Amino acid sequence: MVLMTTTPFDYHQHPRTTERAADGPPTVRKSVRRRAVSPVTRFNSKAALGITRSVGTMWCAYVFAALALVSLPAALMSGSPIIIVGWIAQTFLQLVLLPVIIVGQNIQAAASDDRAAATYKDAGAILEEAKQIQMHLAAQDVATSALLERILAIEKKVVATK
Repeated sequence: MVLMTTTPFDYHQHPRTTERAADGPPTVRKSVRRRAVSPVTRFNSKAALGITRSVGTMWCAYVFAALALVSLPAALMSGSPIIIVGWIAQTFLQLVLLPVIIVGQNIQAAASDDRAAATYKDAGAILEEAKQIQMHLAAQDVATSALLERILAIEKKVVATK
């Protein structure tokens, strides 16, 4: 007969769990901060974000459209199709589409941040579920060990009586 022994499982939390709790969900803002190492880079990043925030509004698109329309009469009075097409392509579209595209990108970045936050919350929930599973398994280990000890005791008695 073979006598069995028990060795309890020792759970060790993964180091990323602690990092994750400290970091929080990834966002565009955190990504920009992380990359801005030197004072010059930090200044350039802040300036670029400030300009992007001010230009990337629909109000700015409306102002640019009005500004582009100032030169429309001159383009039409020229009567030249090349000048009219040039005005549409180089003046109107570029001035108006720039802020509209930035608005769209800002909306997409916000949606991306929302997805990252949701994924972060989901990962946190999964982590907590895994911890519950670990506790459940630990409780089962205790119960299994107790049963094994009883079986071993019975086995000893059986061996002794033979």
